[in-house]
Amino acid sequence: MTKNDKLASFILFFIGAAVLVIGITLIFIPPALFPDPANGFQVLRSMHLGGGFNNIVAPDQSDISQDYTEFLTWWSPGQYLEPWFFKLIFGLNLGQGIAIAVFLATVSGLAGLYCFFKKLGFSNLICALTILFIFFQVAFFVPFVYYNGGEILLFSFVGWFLYGCASLDKPGIKLVLFVLLTGWLGFFFKSSFIWMYGAGLFCLWIRISNAKSGTWFKNGLWIGIPAILSLALIYVVFLSKGQSPANAAHGLNITAETFSFPLASPVLSAFSIDDLAHGLIYHFGPRVFSPSMSLLILLLAMILSLVVILVIVRLVPNKTYRLFVLVFYATAFLFFSFSYMRQLDISYEARHFRILGILILPGLLTLLSGARPSYKLVFALIWAGIAVVSVQYIVKGFYLNHTVSAHGVTGISQPGIDQASLNKVMQLDDANRNAVFVFINNDTGLEIQHNRLITLPQIGDNLSIDTDDYNYDGFGGPLYIILPETYNGPKEKMIMKSFPGYTGWNVSMLSNDYVLYTAKMKRPSK
Repeated sequence: MTKNDKLASFILFFIGAAVLVIGITLIFIPPALFPDPANGFQVLRSMHLGGGFNNIVAPDQSDISQDYTEFLTWWSPGQYLEPWFFKLIFGLNLGQGIAIAVFLATVSGLAGLYCFFKKLGFSNLICALTILFIFFQVAFFVPFVYYNGGEILLFSFVGWFLYGCASLDKPGIKLVLFVLLTGWLGFFFKSSFIWMYGAGLFCLWIRISNAKSGTWFKNGLWIGIPAILSLALIYVVFLSKGQSPANAAHGLNITAETFSFPLASPVLSAFSIDDLAHGLIYHFGPRVFSPSMSLLILLLAMILSLVVILVIVRLVPNKTYRLFVLVFYATAFLFFSFSYMRQLDISYEARHFRILGILILPGLLTLLSGARPSYKLVFALIWAGIAVVSVQYIVKGFYLNHTVSAHGVTGISQPGIDQASLNKVMQLDDANRNAVFVFINNDTGLEIQHNRLITLPQIGDNLSIDTDDYNYDGFGGPLYIILPETYNGPKEKMIMKSFPGYTGWNVSMLSNDYVLYTAKMKRPSK
């Protein structure tokens, strides 16, 4: 074993040990939820209360005494079914089921990507260093603090999908089954896998055809027919039953970000720029840069990404690797630019392009291995800076989820309420069977096990709302509205007026920070 191979083995051992420690910790400190998977768990909650598969059941806005049912196609079902599966077979709470899902997805994702890069011909050390760089990205630690549903589940799968696309070398039943099954499985994990599915299969088609395993047309049929069958079943069984981002266009619109964001995505995602800035365009935390500075950073990242792609294509010797980089970059640009131009409900976030940031890493590390020491030093300093921020993120996240967030019957960390307030809310839930609970976040309501639930959009400081999103007519039993104390004033009045069928309001403090608004009397009809 060479010195480089020993170093690679040590790096992999370090990563494995670190992931194991973090995974064990996660069992005792389950993550909080991002909004998307929280909606998925709302579906799971409805199913437990008697709703059909993948149906969300909630009070009807036209008559709160009745329920409406909707088949939720906005997000794929894997994000809630996989944690529920682990909860079921191990007899754990839902938070611990999520913890197991995240841990196994992380291990599977790293292993799949390592095997893929090895298949492409990169050395043991380059593959190990690539996995180490992925390990220290901010995005790697996010699901340990906030479960991001399809993001981490897709990470568990995409490396193995790419490995298959790089390994299969001739038409046959193996190819048909691979194309058919990976389409279903990838979509089950995350619906946005579809564009990666197309890019991967395109790479597979070119590889097989260049290897002279039959003609281009015949090879296209071997891949295209099962792909069409896979997508057709997805559409008939799932997508055709409701709304999704693909059919929620808002007209054509072209901005500087429409094309520059997809072009900049490899650098934005690989070096955690979008995460460190709390979102350059779509903000998921306090704004770090002004709009003009964000646009400047975006344009610089676009230029740097184009340079990186061109250098990789020119200087990295592996043809198959260059094929994957070019095809995935071009497919992502076409897919997302078209989506942004049509104003589909897809946010400007680098997480959607994470695979591009991962794909460029082994090529960059290969080029750096023969570069000047000064270039290596700059890269190492950037890497160290990202690593420090990432470690700080998970340490702080574990601390907040353990000591600050509340925990209820689900075991999920609940940062949107304190423990004293949640305890009183769960007592009310246990004491009632025909009540309606109202929250302004979609994760806290998961603790309601016996009664109906409404989740209202949060009200911004400008007090501008769409009343159609808030108004609930009629009377449907006792009403309990849980709001933060900061809603005291106009915001609380706007929400109370959203339930015109109720009167006799009572206001009580659940804690210093949360307030309970109760109404049990029906307003007399005029």
